[in-house]
Amino acid sequence: MKFKTILFTLLLFQFWFQVNYSQENKLVGKIEGFIIDSYSKSELIGANVLIVNSNIGGATDIKGKFVIESVPVGNYSLKFSFLGYNSVVKTDIIVRSNRITTVNCELNSTSIEADEVVVQDAYFQNNGEQQISNINFSREEIRRAPGSAGDVSRILMSLPSVAQVNDQSNTLAVRGGSPIENTFYIDNIEIPNINHFPSQGASGGAIGMLNVDFIEDVNFFTGGFSAIYGNKLSSIMEISLREGNRNEFDGQLDLNFSGFGGIIEGPISESSSFMISARRSYIDFLIKMINVGSSIAPTYGDVEGKIVFDIDKNNKIMLVGVFGDDHMSSDQQNAIENKMVFYGDQDIYQTTIGVNWRSLWSSKGYSNTLISFNSMKFIEDFYETGSAALVANNRSNEMFYQLRNINYYQFNKQNSAKFGIEAKHIIADFNNWYSEYSDAIGNPVESFTIKNTNNSNILAAFGNYIIKPTNRIELTLGARSDYFSYANKLKFSPRFSLSYLFSDETKLNISTGLFYQALPSKLLVLNETNKNLSIPVSQHYIIGIEQLLTESTLLKFEIYQKNYSKFPMDPNQPGIFLIDEVYYNDGVSFNTNKLLDNGEAQTKGAELTIQKKLAKDFYGLIGASYFNAKYKGLDNKWKNRIYDNQFIFNIEGGYKPNYSWEFSLRWIYAGGRPYTPFNASESVALNRGVLDENKINSERYLPYHSLNVRVDKRFAFSNSNLVIYLSVWNVYDRKNEASIYWNQTTNQQDVVYQWGMLPIFGVEYEF
Repeated sequence: MKFKTILFTLLLFQFWFQVNYSQENKLVGKIEGFIIDSYSKSELIGANVLIVNSNIGGATDIKGKFVIESVPVGNYSLKFSFLGYNSVVKTDIIVRSNRITTVNCELNSTSIEADEVVVQDAYFQNNGEQQISNINFSREEIRRAPGSAGDVSRILMSLPSVAQVNDQSNTLAVRGGSPIENTFYIDNIEIPNINHFPSQGASGGAIGMLNVDFIEDVNFFTGGFSAIYGNKLSSIMEISLREGNRNEFDGQLDLNFSGFGGIIEGPISESSSFMISARRSYIDFLIKMINVGSSIAPTYGDVEGKIVFDIDKNNKIMLVGVFGDDHMSSDQQNAIENKMVFYGDQDIYQTTIGVNWRSLWSSKGYSNTLISFNSMKFIEDFYETGSAALVANNRSNEMFYQLRNINYYQFNKQNSAKFGIEAKHIIADFNNWYSEYSDAIGNPVESFTIKNTNNSNILAAFGNYIIKPTNRIELTLGARSDYFSYANKLKFSPRFSLSYLFSDETKLNISTGLFYQALPSKLLVLNETNKNLSIPVSQHYIIGIEQLLTESTLLKFEIYQKNYSKFPMDPNQPGIFLIDEVYYNDGVSFNTNKLLDNGEAQTKGAELTIQKKLAKDFYGLIGASYFNAKYKGLDNKWKNRIYDNQFIFNIEGGYKPNYSWEFSLRWIYAGGRPYTPFNASESVALNRGVLDENKINSERYLPYHSLNVRVDKRFAFSNSNLVIYLSVWNVYDRKNEASIYWNQTTNQQDVVYQWGMLPIFGVEYEF
């Protein structure tokens, strides 16, 4: 009877699949978009676009727009080409039933010489003047990545540049640096954090705020980045949002790990469009429904929108907004059960809004001018788990207004320039109280209050001069000058990069430069003398080789070194690297001590990345890195930095046999991170964790490894589309260590583990 039931179920499933597949073959959608010059942003008239392995295609009109009608639903690759430009192939183009799929493409011009015609690879496009330490992901690559849950930051965990920190957080620690060393740009708008429950002053959080369906693509720069970006020491994430549909109104409903919500988009007029999304978490609803008793139920929500107006054919206004709010309340019992050092109440509000004006001067150049506002407001009360004593009130609001202008001009095919200015006004308002406590190594810290508003300005001018003497050589000479008003210091940052194409398949890249970053406002307000500290600086040295293994497979190998100096150090904690510790150990290392600015650090490493684009039915990414990140304490001893995994290996890939099904996985192995053991006798005496200052970061957690898998199923109906997916994180339930902590209930050392096996179900319904 069981055999007959299974056989009947299989036959029924096969019949349903055949009916569904035959229906999908009869359904069609549309592909449209614009093809422009990647440097000048001017339209390319008569450029060609072709669906790979077919004779279906089109060409751009006088506005640079193309339209391909009546394309059967499916997964495609598009090839874009134009005389005098390197061709580009874009993969993962999903054509959906009765929907318009927008695909925009920017082409790089080539200097064609009589004795030298170089045809560069089509699947891997250069990111402007950034030829080194970068990787690009499309919207579909982010959406489907196993273990990412549609979180832009989490997909980067599969890169060899990013340390493995903790599954419960999407913190980015790049090439041995700390989470304060990264920032994000959304359509030219700087946003310091794109996550719910953000770490104050740093770039990490619990889960991303951005809706992946708004994203056109993402460029991640892990070092040697362009002079148009400043005030960061390690990395930049550049996120481009698509425009809303200008031809029809579309909607989408989502239910996934991030929460439940929806999207609405459509035309405002013939020359404008909008798109808006709203989401809310549902964990608190589930807890109430299943009545599990005392549990921590975080709630969060976000709203994101973009409006675009074409003033005329040469001028465009873009309004972008991202808003988030996070709330969590826990009690002592929750904290004990969840092995938390502190518990309390959190209310966090984030606002980012910006207006960007893009103006095309001519076919030679353009300008982007931005005005934006950013705010992060924290209302937090924290209690110590063991004593239930109030240890901190955080009432802070960190804001900044920014003006940013970037211009590009192409003198000829061999010479061009990108230049601009930046002005940022920072308002950091703090009204915080901290109880008597002890620092990381047990020194008593008296209670103190911070009631201070720190107003400061950062002014900058920057420029890149790009020289292409031949089609094989590209040289970028860059520089920026930053004025930090809080310290009354002017800093000059020269940057240099060279790219040499040995052949159609092999390229050499070299880059070096200086990178400065202002200290976090949270640190500056603790002591008035902190404003006199030097500006931390890092110098990058990078050399890399790119080898095209096949048309759709690229190998990259890079060797790098980062030298840091002028970091703040606490003379009362001479062996601790303050910036790392404060964003790792609950912020208890901060106090009102007068700091010194002679901290040094260094990272050396080598990275190998092999990326395979979805040319047919397989795609994947293999990455490996070996690196060593150290710092020198005030005791003149070199020690491991907290995010020094030393060795990282990852493999991610998938199989897509047809439009309907997709199977993918990601496996990561990373060496154990350093940690400092407790001084057992002092910790027992205080019933509070006291680090052993003679063994700072001398021990390591066990190696990290985890397997994530995912299955996607697509359905196409006459007027709508449905995607259902099931993802399982940590399939074999590895007990990866998150941290050691002092358990005040048992008065002994204990371990907090990262997530065990975690199934995640998601639904996307388009109509």
